[in-house]
Amino acid sequence: MSWYKRVKEGITTLTSEKKSVPDGLWHKCSRCKKTFLTDDHQKNAYVCPNCSYHDKVGSHEYFEILFGSNFIELFDNIMPSDPLKFTDTKEYAKRLVESQEKSGMTDAMRVAVGNISADMKLVVACMDFGFIGGSMGSVVGEKIARAIDYARENKIPLLIISKSGGARMMEAAFSLMQMAKTAAKLALLGKAGIPYVSLLTDPTTGGVTASFAMLGDVNIAEPEALIGFAGPRVIRETIGKDLPKGFQSSEFVLEHGFIDFIVDRTELKTKLIQLLQIMMKRVKSV
Repeated sequence: MSWYKRVKEGITTLTSEKKSVPDGLWHKCSRCKKTFLTDDHQKNAYVCPNCSYHDKVGSHEYFEILFGSNFIELFDNIMPSDPLKFTDTKEYAKRLVESQEKSGMTDAMRVAVGNISADMKLVVACMDFGFIGGSMGSVVGEKIARAIDYARENKIPLLIISKSGGARMMEAAFSLMQMAKTAAKLALLGKAGIPYVSLLTDPTTGGVTASFAMLGDVNIAEPEALIGFAGPRVIRETIGKDLPKGFQSSEFVLEHGFIDFIVDRTELKTKLIQLLQIMMKRVKSV
């Protein structure tokens, strides 16, 4: 038995069609579960205004945060290959094609150059976790090397944004070679006196941490990012002991002297401009 029944026939709503909320209009924070407009979330650099949770974002979002729409992508014609004809659960060549179709990128690294302020250019090499977990393969190393050369030749500061699960096992030694290759190129950049800032985001692990991510003139990180070489589970099983609270977080790494400071993504551009102005003054005075 229903509680209510229509007394008069023909009564309708003011609109003939039910209105629905468009998809993507609202964003729900994955930590505090608060809901707010997607546009507001984007304007706040994809950081929750309620709990300051930093959503994981890709290279395009970082370019927009730093440059707006005024940037030029470099070296986007470098494509990955499968020199070892590697196969695990599937062929590496097929995995590459699937990742390219899904992510819309050629590999896990993109490089762009643009103006971070009216009088300062910046080269940004940004890793993207959406492509095979941001793993470091030969293309990642080559793009970093070319970004360093571009920065050195044009006397422009360099920012590398790391977000990676480590070396790409499907390329074996070809991947590990990128650690030495990028470190050698950064040494040349340092000799030329061009500033290099390394930004570590969640997660930065494995061979990336063991090479270019920790070689900045200044190493900075986003809040609560996972930063380390081996994962906590591997370390715990190896040493047979429980790990300290907050182990391998940005805050823990800062406390133990491995990074210089932590920067909220909403303040990233402002802090970088201030930092690079100081660093470039020192370069010009030498």
